Amino acid sequence: MSDKIFLTGIGTGIGKTLISAILVEKLKADYWKPIQSGDLHDSDTLKVQSLVSNDKTVFHPETYRLTQPYSPHKSAALDGIIIDEKKIIAPETSNTLLIEGAGGLMVPLNEKVMIIDLIAQLGADVILVSQNYLGSINHTLLSIEALKNRAICIRGIIFNGEENSSTEDYIINYTGLKHLGRVPALDNVNKQTIIDAGAHILL
Repeated sequence: MSDKIFLTGIGTGIGKTLISAILVEKLKADYWKPIQSGDLHDSDTLKVQSLVSNDKTVFHPETYRLTQPYSPHKSAALDGIIIDEKKIIAPETSNTLLIEGAGGLMVPLNEKVMIIDLIAQLGADVILVSQNYLGSINHTLLSIEALKNRAICIRGIIFNGEENSSTEDYIINYTGLKHLGRVPALDNVNKQTIIDAGAHILL
């Protein structure tokens, strides 16, 4: 089992940053977002940092800070650069390292490399974030198939948002993966609700 955990999702906008903050706080892990696309004044690193209470976590700087809020390959092109995945090297730490991805697994970094390739390159285990919506079973199972095809270790699934036991039970029973917990829709996100949510995650 790797000391690097890559948090990825079945798509974009399903709560990876929120779950990252919960896991970082629960594990007192270091945090690293290799690629930030857009919102540099309110980056995911800054968001997680604002929600974490412990004094052990180190927030490592992004390898690429792109100015436009698009897929990394497009954002990089607009900034006049090409992302070189070989330059994306995990920071050295004796702590568990929580790595937050950008979008889903098949998000392109350049013409040949996607997020899923970066996960394999970094040698990280994966925690997959799923969210219940029409089509989420398909998206979740496709993500799991892609990870298994590349022999990437999947530690389990966290469901985020409103509960749908039928969907969640089917995914867990079909895949045999560990149900690590579910984070309900939070009305108020702050340091205390992050701590409280972490109590329901099985890690």
